[in-house]
This record gives sequence, C-alpha cells and structure tokens, in this order.
Amino acid sequence: MESKKNRRADLEKNKVLFVEIGMVVSLAAVLAAFNVRSYDNSVNEGLSRSDRWEVPEDFDIPNTEVTPPEPPAEVETPMTDLKIIDDDQTPTNEAMPVDYGDAINRAAPELIQVEVPVEDEVDEDVIQIAPEVEAEYPGGYAALMKFLAENIKYPQLAKEGNITGKVYVTFVVEKDGSIGHVKVAREIGGGCGAEAVRVIKTMPKWTPGRQNGRPVRTSYTVPVSFELR
Repeated sequence: MESKKNRRADLEKNKVLFVEIGMVVSLAAVLAAFNVRSYDNSVNEGLSRSDRWEVPEDFDIPNTEVTPPEPPAEVETPMTDLKIIDDDQTPTNEAMPVDYGDAINRAAPELIQVEVPVEDEVDEDVIQIAPEVEAEYPGGYAALMKFLAENIKYPQLAKEGNITGKVYVTFVVEKDGSIGHVKVAREIGGGCGAEAVRVIKTMPKWTPGRQNGRPVRTSYTVPVSFELR
C-alpha cells in the first residue's frame, strides 16, 4: 500500500528551524538560572510575606548624627594691674584723684532751724468719749456694782408687773469728779429708769479722766440690773 504524505505536513524541511528555536530556548533557560538568587530560608521562616524584603547592595543610609554646637569662646576677664607699694608709702588712686583740701577748708553749711508745732491744747469743756485715761469710780468697777446693788430699791409698779432687766444710764464725770447730765439711755419701764437715775446722782465723786495729762469731762454709761428674788 503506498503511503500518502501531505506536502504541508512534511517537517524535514523545517528541521533546521526547530533546532535553532530549541537552542535559543535552552540558552534563555541557562541565563535565567544564573540570574536567580538564593535566600536563607531559616531567616525568612519567621517573617510574614509582607516582611520579606531585600535591601539593595547600593542603598546608601544617610548619616543622622547631629553635630553638637561648638561651646562659646571663653571671655577673658581683664585683670586690673596691681601696684605694690612699700609700707611707708600712702596708696593713691591715680584714676580718680581726690582733693581733700577744698572739702576741709569749705565752710560748714548753716543749720536750718525747724520749729515743731506744739500739740493743740485740749478743750477742757468738750466731753471726751474715749480719753487717754478713763474716769474711775472710787475702788473700781466692782465697788461701783456693789454700790448700785445696795442702794437700788425695786419700784412697786415693776414688782406688780413682774418687770426685770437692765436699765442703761449715761452721765458725765466732770473735771472735779462730780456727776452731771444723768439720763436714761435704755428703759425697761415700771419706774426702773427713774430709780436708776436717782441712785446714780447719789454716787460719790469719781477720779476724772485725763487727756494729755489734764483732767477732762468724760462720758460714761452704766448698766443697772433689776431682778426679782
């Protein structure tokens, strides 16, 4: 049986072309094998895929060192020249000479007399509220309270109305210690105010108050207690 071949399927005439193509492919594979770089898997095993990167060999890391500023230059303090003199010499200040002759011969200035005003005299007729020295009952405040307690008579009207409390009486201790200008400053009623004024007027003379060492008229206030027992 005679075999029939298709002229288009005859590969013999393309043999040289196929050989050249195979050599080119083989050469390309060899070149690619030389360009493949090997990595140490032991180092990259602990890294994730995103952490495995390669630093190029020609990568230049910039220098981040900060150069400290230079210290300021020391300023030299000029030293004053000291002059050594002998013990028998008198030191002088050549830069600032002082002439004491004019100061000694200069006449002393005249003293200015200043008159100090004399303190105003106290008007002895003015009633003082808080003099330098307060007026005082003979024997002191305790003696005053005892005098009032022994001489006050409880008014009958105040007893019937069961009125108790304190009556405040003001008066003036004159320069001679006598009592004047007696009046009620606070009343509780029932005739208690009038009784307190009566007893105050019978008090003995006081020691008068003093201002600038002189006796003056002094205003005084005394509480008089009324209590039923």
